Amino acid sequence: MLAHGLDSRRTDPPERPKGYTRTWCNGGYDFSPLSLLSLEVTLEEINSQIALEYGQAMTVKVKKGDGEIMPVVVIQNETVLDLKKAIQRYVQLKQEREGGTQYISWKYIWQTYHLTFNGEKLADDKMKLKDYGIRNRDEVTFIKKLRKK
Repeated sequence: MLAHGLDSRRTDPPERPKGYTRTWCNGGYDFSPLSLLSLEVTLEEINSQIALEYGQAMTVKVKKGDGEIMPVVVIQNETVLDLKKAIQRYVQLKQEREGGTQYISWKYIWQTYHLTFNGEKLADDKMKLKDYGIRNRDEVTFIKKLRKK
């Protein structure tokens, strides 16, 4: 027997659920959703994961024109404007982690692109996502606005 009650015989760790990393924590293996977060995690991301776990938040998949999908976490009762802010934060964090921060004019982005869900433009920033029918794991798409002539 080793210190702190640990047995010297090595045992294989338990099977981990799909998509979860296995980390050693407090004398056992941790399979929590928090184990999926990167080492550079922010308090905001931890709070988002906790809200997801308790059903207070949802993940909205935002599809860009190049096919990339950004999983953005928003609180259940949020508005379109809140989703836009969450997208901006997601992109900012991604740039910081990849080391290539470049200036993005979000004013230009929102003047040039719409967010759409099931073919409907999310035109009213004050309208709640649930009023558009957006639920957890639904996909919202960036669509370039048509120029008026």
